[in-house]
Amino acid sequence: MKIYQDLTEKKEKLAVIGLGYVGLPLALEFAKKLSVIGFDINTHRVEMMRNAIDPSKEVAAEEFKGRDIEFTDDLEVLRTAKFYIVAVPTPVDKYNVPDLKPLVGSSTTVGKVLKPGDYVVYESTTYPGCTEEDCLPILEKVSGLKLGIDFKLGYSPERINPGDKKNTLRTVVKVASGSDAEAAEEIAQTYELVVDAGVHRAPSIKVAEASKIVENTQRDMNIALMNELSLIFDRMGINTYDVIEAAGTKWNFLKFQPGLVGGHCIGVDPYYLTHKAASLGYQSRVIAASRYINDDMAKYLARKIIKYVLRNSDNPRVLVKGVTFKENVSDIRNSKIVDTVEELRAFNIHVDVEDPYAEHAEVKEEYGLQLTRHGGKDYDAVIITVPHEPYRNLDDAYFAGITRNHGVVVDLKGIYKGKIKSRVYWSL
Repeated sequence: MKIYQDLTEKKEKLAVIGLGYVGLPLALEFAKKLSVIGFDINTHRVEMMRNAIDPSKEVAAEEFKGRDIEFTDDLEVLRTAKFYIVAVPTPVDKYNVPDLKPLVGSSTTVGKVLKPGDYVVYESTTYPGCTEEDCLPILEKVSGLKLGIDFKLGYSPERINPGDKKNTLRTVVKVASGSDAEAAEEIAQTYELVVDAGVHRAPSIKVAEASKIVENTQRDMNIALMNELSLIFDRMGINTYDVIEAAGTKWNFLKFQPGLVGGHCIGVDPYYLTHKAASLGYQSRVIAASRYINDDMAKYLARKIIKYVLRNSDNPRVLVKGVTFKENVSDIRNSKIVDTVEELRAFNIHVDVEDPYAEHAEVKEEYGLQLTRHGGKDYDAVIITVPHEPYRNLDDAYFAGITRNHGVVVDLKGIYKGKIKSRVYWSL
């Protein structure tokens, strides 16, 4: 276990490339026991982390204290590492085609500093084969080194859940793999330093890649089923959450809920799998259908609200509470409620958007939306998109106070079910 031993004895350094919601917590955990380099190409973010500030607002300032870590955007500093972990985003473009630019860029960066004896491990979620077929050739071309002769390769999918303080890096089993048996074991042992729940040794890099993408594809498909059921039950005049509550009394019922599917995982990862399948001559049916249903929910919501408010008001006003993709986080990536807002505004409906966690400047830059700091009154509809903690105790009197008499409370997650009496109430 040479590399593992050298790392634990601090003869060599471990580097994490990409210090977002995955990379930073990982780097800080390793820095409790190893000498770590935290590398990011964003100089401003690097400077924030040097001052114990997490730009993603997931890690508290005290978590930076006493850690053996150097934050940098300098390649010469990065070159001093021996074990490289790549944790960059893997988004899709506007056509839902995988965007590998962050992976290509980070692979090029690592290739520039790669030395004989080094290890490179990818954590970014992607399709099976990407590590060996897309990233490895870049590493070899840029560095002039050869896998198995000069360096070793691995893949260990991230399992970070933003906002979740229970299921953390340490408490969730990690999957690890390597380009050969020695690499797989060295990589697994290294991760066992920071994962109390243990490390599962996958038999190959492709299996490890597939395991991650299947996790999120399975969830996407289950949510799509609930969304489709909500479309059906809406026509029947049945509340979907009442149905889930009743069905959930059976021991083997899976209590998934309907909702808008955004964020950087569930709403993105299935496209990587269908893209790879298509390249191999197979057109996905079930996975693609689930993506269609979930992607259309934002516009379905908009269409339903448009019909209601235009029937009841000559000058309709709508308030959207929540623009992040899930509760109690600041992450606005792939926020599907933005599609709803755009659809409403296309019908000249005034829309205010507020969120207690989202950064105003970030929302403006990403979506061109100006968040309101103080919601107004006389709304024809209020949409509560996610159960942020500050929203949970809002009551019937609050909604009555900010809406017109005919106003509708659109509660996507059903947190006010049975509590709204003075206004029309909808949920998915």
